[in-house]
Amino acid sequence: MLQVSAAGFGGLALAGLANEEAKADTAKSSAADPLSLKETHFPAKAKRVIFLFMHGGPSQVDTFDYKPLLERDHGKPLPFDKPLIFSSPTGNLLKSPWAFQQYGQSGAWVSDLFPHVAQCVDDLCIINGMHGSNSRHGGALLELHTGSDTFVRPSMGSWITYGLGTENQDLPGFITMCPTLSHGGVNAFSSAFLPAVYSGTPLGNASIPSDQARIPFIDNAEKQPRQLQRLELDLLRQMNRERLAMGPDSVLESRIESFELAFRLQTTAPQLQDISDETEATQKRYGLDKLTTKNFGRQCLMARRFIERGVRFVQCTHSYKWDQHTALKADHSRNALEVDQPIAALLTDLKERGLLNETLLLWGGEFGRTPVAQGDDGRDHNPQGYTMWLAGAGVKSGIRYGKTDDYGYFAVENKVHLHDLHATLLHLMGLDHHRLTFPYAGRDFRLTDVHGEVVQGILS
Repeated sequence: MLQVSAAGFGGLALAGLANEEAKADTAKSSAADPLSLKETHFPAKAKRVIFLFMHGGPSQVDTFDYKPLLERDHGKPLPFDKPLIFSSPTGNLLKSPWAFQQYGQSGAWVSDLFPHVAQCVDDLCIINGMHGSNSRHGGALLELHTGSDTFVRPSMGSWITYGLGTENQDLPGFITMCPTLSHGGVNAFSSAFLPAVYSGTPLGNASIPSDQARIPFIDNAEKQPRQLQRLELDLLRQMNRERLAMGPDSVLESRIESFELAFRLQTTAPQLQDISDETEATQKRYGLDKLTTKNFGRQCLMARRFIERGVRFVQCTHSYKWDQHTALKADHSRNALEVDQPIAALLTDLKERGLLNETLLLWGGEFGRTPVAQGDDGRDHNPQGYTMWLAGAGVKSGIRYGKTDDYGYFAVENKVHLHDLHATLLHLMGLDHHRLTFPYAGRDFRLTDVHGEVVQGILS
């Protein structure tokens, strides 16, 4: 109202400031076609990302970070000071309930929790020296997804889509399947101050089985003739454009684009989400024939189908199951059983289809767990040192990078902070994390803020 009706120098100043901000938004978002393909800063090694998010914090010392001394010194006090972590007090060292074995030509150690993924270990780049800044789920989850554990910031999927656009104009650039409703919720996949068109499109949520998680607002499309929908959208677009004539509005422009994308999705999404064209063997490979694996298995299969059709960033979430303050053996066993076969199937399927050499896979949670016991058979949160792994385009395969101490508590060698991980992901996608910026609130923002170094040691 002030922009339109105010008089005097105050009104002129406000209109001028708003116009400059809108110009910056328009220049940055390519509002005429914000999801169009954009040039990279330098040649990219990866075209797309699949993030396999294990919500809750899987234990590194029970999965991919073998610690013989932890087994030897089981029941003894930790021989150095513990950091303040989260909840109730922790006790003495707790050995892993699972045996570790070496696999593949790389000889990487993997626990019995992941027998299927272990067969793919020569394709993995295991980062044992991860660390973050927050020991609470909400802050740590946001730091992993957005680079900030304290403020609402655009998610990494939004940044990547903003920087590169999408390869298929009939699909969103960023899709998140069964995302968590807690610990940040929508902020984990929102575009925040980036134009809304770069926000993640959620398929269902954590409380909905993946076979019922659909791209929203398309189920009733067949009840209204397509020509009538087109007429309605054209009228709405005309009215919105008349509003835009009063002054640039990047939010409104993004809304217009979202309506147009939703219209196109009516044709592409139903066929894409119908997996009846997948062979029985493929569906069994992903575990869709078994109750324990079918939920996450469908997410992994859909991730492959989405990236085949040009979606830039896809997230599969196993939510919220990995937070074992008690019942470590029972619950980690169940969790791993649900995801192990589907993850290995996705790796193998991408490799066989020639997609792994242009797709980057990322696996991990918001932090790890302590090597000391909480209660009788649990572990507390641990952001001080934990494991994530990458596979695919642009990263070395069959390697372990970084190291935690002898008991797996602190990252001590080739440490990789979450800011470094983000910088490296952008680098692999052909984006310089220093140059991928957006003007907001008087300064340029980026995914890594003022931090982050590309982890050169894992690049192929």
